[in-house]
Amino acid sequence: MKSDADRAIFSRPLKVDEIGDAASGEIAATEAEMTEIARLLDLIALDGLSFTYRIAQAGEGRLHMNGRLRAKVTQTCVLSLDPVAATLDVPVEVDFWPKRLLEAVEQSTEEPGSLLEWPEPIVNGTIDPGPVVYEMLATSLDPYPRREGASLEWSQQPPEADEGPRTGPFAALEALKRR
Repeated sequence: MKSDADRAIFSRPLKVDEIGDAASGEIAATEAEMTEIARLLDLIALDGLSFTYRIAQAGEGRLHMNGRLRAKVTQTCVLSLDPVAATLDVPVEVDFWPKRLLEAVEQSTEEPGSLLEWPEPIVNGTIDPGPVVYEMLATSLDPYPRREGASLEWSQQPPEADEGPRTGPFAALEALKRR
């Protein structure tokens, strides 16, 4: 039995032996999954998350999956803290390899990151595009969302001399300095 830490947030396991030469389909997140994903990714809202895909055999037990992730997200503006809505439409490509091939590549390469995109493992005859979709969503979000028209303008002008008496914790020190 998997613990909560081991359980995928968005899981849609597919049996490899049911795929055949090719397969296609669509997976969509439930309301509960979208609520949890929004919480984990610090989104105001996630109003839709779907993934349409095609899977093809790639030889030696490998599978190639390509598709499109579509999502409607609402993030927080980094300047004004207002909601910022966005629609994502992201192409996704991923390979799934049997563990024996992954282990062979790991042993034959000097650097683990020598493959441009490391394939996902086929585990117990299944693949799970769900975690890939979650990771693509997370990495496709704008890291600094800004509401249209929001800006951060700094004034480099010195304060006006005729502003009147200053108040605050350093006002007394400033008065002593002028003596």
